[in-house]
Amino acid sequence: MSDLTQFQHPRFARRYIGISDRLEQLGVGDLRRELLQGLHGCVVDVGCGDGKNFRHYPPTVTRVVAVEPDDVLRRHAEQNAASAAVPVDVVAGHADDVPVADGSADAVVMTLVLCSVPDLGTALTEVNRVLRPGGELRFGEHVRAQNRVAALAQDALTPLSRRVDGNCHQNRDTAAALERSPLTVTRLRRFGLRVAALLPGQPMIVGTAVKPPTGP
Repeated sequence: MSDLTQFQHPRFARRYIGISDRLEQLGVGDLRRELLQGLHGCVVDVGCGDGKNFRHYPPTVTRVVAVEPDDVLRRHAEQNAASAAVPVDVVAGHADDVPVADGSADAVVMTLVLCSVPDLGTALTEVNRVLRPGGELRFGEHVRAQNRVAALAQDALTPLSRRVDGNCHQNRDTAAALERSPLTVTRLRRFGLRVAALLPGQPMIVGTAVKPPTGP
């Protein structure tokens, strides 16, 4: 097993569990339902957190391998897996070294995780390895703002958010990284998620990227 020491953020993890409950009420639950509809077969949920995706998997999914590096979040994911409508195996691992075989997944799901992986390129290359040819990555992430002033504010906030929010990069241009990856982006929708009445919407993307059928 990979060394998961660098991925342990117990204070943030305990705080995140409460935050994720609130985010569900603010629209992230709807995002999860949109993201996961139509999936089938074996799905690898990378960076599953406390397991909020589990309740939204359709019955056409035969197995979910839920990968989570943080010990605190993984324990909560295991609890949520017990009540899921589809079989869910929660395992220790991280996005740079997903503990499943090459080409074994019909789909990979990543929700609110690419902001915190050590390296976007490495993580997306690993997704490509795990997917069967023609398999899909379903992603839902907060991203760098397209507005220049907002993006500069994210740049200023990122050093703090990396320290206190589990290596979260507020300013990551995940959409650009997806375009550079071995995957082909087939759908990408941008929107703002409003988390407080007096704040601008958090820039988000949701969409699908596919491993080319004849790809490596």
